Amino acid sequence: MKKVTLFPAWRGTGEGHGWGWAQCVRWEAGEGGPSRGLECPLWCVLCRGGKERLKQACQRGRGALRLPADMLSLRLPQLFDIHQVPKVFREDGIMSGYRHPRSSALDCILSSFQMTNETVNIWTHFLPTWYFLWRFSMLCTSLDFLMDSYTWPLLVYMLLICLYPFTSSCAHTFSSMSAEARHICYFFDYGALSLYSLGCAITYGSYAMPDRWVNSWLHQHFVTIGVANSLFCTSMSCYSRFVELQFPHKSKILRTAAFIVPFLFDSFPLFYRLLSCCWGSCSPSEALASHSYHLLFAFLTCFLFASHLPERLAPGRFDYIGHSHQLFHVCAVVGTHFQMEAVLTDMASRKDWLTSHSSLPSFPATVGVLVLGVLLNLGIIGIFSAGLPRTPRQSTSAHLHQE
Repeated sequence: MKKVTLFPAWRGTGEGHGWGWAQCVRWEAGEGGPSRGLECPLWCVLCRGGKERLKQACQRGRGALRLPADMLSLRLPQLFDIHQVPKVFREDGIMSGYRHPRSSALDCILSSFQMTNETVNIWTHFLPTWYFLWRFSMLCTSLDFLMDSYTWPLLVYMLLICLYPFTSSCAHTFSSMSAEARHICYFFDYGALSLYSLGCAITYGSYAMPDRWVNSWLHQHFVTIGVANSLFCTSMSCYSRFVELQFPHKSKILRTAAFIVPFLFDSFPLFYRLLSCCWGSCSPSEALASHSYHLLFAFLTCFLFASHLPERLAPGRFDYIGHSHQLFHVCAVVGTHFQMEAVLTDMASRKDWLTSHSSLPSFPATVGVLVLGVLLNLGIIGIFSAGLPRTPRQSTSAHLHQE
């Protein structure tokens, strides 16, 4: 008789009940005698025949544990290859791991715990959301965001660096519910990124502006131009989805330009400060070092987004781990981390000089601009969502059956 003693086991609700180190399940064929309660190793699927034993144990234990019957019938969603899904769901160089194009919300959530070509995309932005929320909560204990107007640009920025990865994670999670849902999910993803660019404009205009530019025309209109860039970004990126199937290269150019324009504008003060230090007009600082790392990862992010490397060179090899969008997410989050550190350093080290040479940030110019940007971007998303073509539900299912 073979006995396994390496796994914790549940012995049911009778005598000697509870968790313990069982001598576990007897595995010989033809074993007789009733089993006492529910006695099954936690990881018995690792043992010979363990999957069937686990199923039998769950059936015996369902009544004792009072579990609903449908809890035992949950199955991970089926995955498909690229030729089995409609074109709107296909990604360049990704040959497998696609979810059903008419997945339910529950299937989408379950798929985040299954290895699909979207799983790493979901988690590489969902987990950083909690990191940024933790950093935000720490700042809330040390700064007075309610009464100190100098901190209001930072408040806007922290809200948005928590928003954009969370929105991205949700978009990747629920984008397989339908073709329309996919477009709308990414509309919101683009809107969150454009708002993030607006948050950068508000923060840089308050803390990162070069000394020579303070109170200049550009400084006074920096946030206003940032709002316009945000609307341009959302409009152009949403429009790019309408021409994606007919003109994929044009769509990619439009979408890339939609994000590069706000980034370049927001980064002008940083480029000037870095070049000034290269020319010897200033001394290196911790903030500039962090800004440099942020810009480096931002350029890597842009390169990965536009190039589709490495899956473009080896289609099918990086379907689940290592494709460009996953690397793009990682670089974006790491770059945002360095950006946050640079902003915090500039805010603390330049406070005395900035407050003595320029006016304090106002509520309308910070939180008010954020609210206006949210409303305008939601309006743009609503307009593009209303213009989406409606695809009959049967057409997607018919495509799968034909394949």
